[in-house]
Amino acid sequence: MNITKTAMITVCGRPNVGKSSLTNTLVGEKVAIVSNKAQTTRNRIYGVVNRDDTQFVLLDTPGLHKPKSALGDYMVKVVTSSLSDVDCALLLVEPIAHVGAPELALIQRIKEEGIPAILCINKVDTVEPAEVLPVIAAYNEAWDGFDAIIPISAHKGIGLDDLMNELGKYAAEGPQLFPDGMTSDQPERQVMGELLREKLLLCLDKEIPHGTAIEVTRFSERDSGVIDVEATIFCEKASHKGIIIGKQGAMLKKISTMARQDMEKFMGTKVYLETWVKVKENWRDNVNYVRSFGYHDE
Repeated sequence: MNITKTAMITVCGRPNVGKSSLTNTLVGEKVAIVSNKAQTTRNRIYGVVNRDDTQFVLLDTPGLHKPKSALGDYMVKVVTSSLSDVDCALLLVEPIAHVGAPELALIQRIKEEGIPAILCINKVDTVEPAEVLPVIAAYNEAWDGFDAIIPISAHKGIGLDDLMNELGKYAAEGPQLFPDGMTSDQPERQVMGELLREKLLLCLDKEIPHGTAIEVTRFSERDSGVIDVEATIFCEKASHKGIIIGKQGAMLKKISTMARQDMEKFMGTKVYLETWVKVKENWRDNVNYVRSFGYHDE
């Protein structure tokens, strides 16, 4: 494959519209963690798709929301800064005939940056085809500047070829940014931490998983090819620590087993995982803690 063109595309939208699912589907493997809870993605993640002579670099961003903590402030900053210096913005929305405050804020930001934008209506497999028309009408009324409006389902793969063909129009002549076989800019150590955090989101209820951060303290490979991963799960309260560990360690064991299986799939080799749980009270409100867990400006 001879790459001669590149396109930088920011995927933005409110929390939980399917940005990470879309990125993963287009890339063809899991580069961003996915859960049915809002605010799963915290950092900007690059997903790389090579198609014909073009390399598409997708910037998967956190959902735009009203921040309630230093971590929330950081996440909103990531979204707005990700709309600078890109070839196109892809605004992902749900099939609801109402343009909400997060969408209006993102449209305003796209207009300020003067970048081309595509509206993608996701989850169209969950509604009747006729129900998509009022959604298109509502967004056209809010802003008539979208280059294209494409109904898709990231989950079912509907409309993705149309989307990629449309995105191809924004590719410019230029060198390949990521080498062949590289699907993300995330270091493997960071991916290990994110896979563990995904399982916390999956297995724990309410606010607890949002108050967790992962520090991978060891990531090394043995001569045999086995990878050793040691990770500390930080939570905000002692009571949360008890819930994460569970009765006789059952919950932590379940979370760790699920994470290890995904890590092995990602690394293509056996992984030996050890996890600990520690308390750092209200770390999300402390800018220094937020930074120490890897959430800092470029």
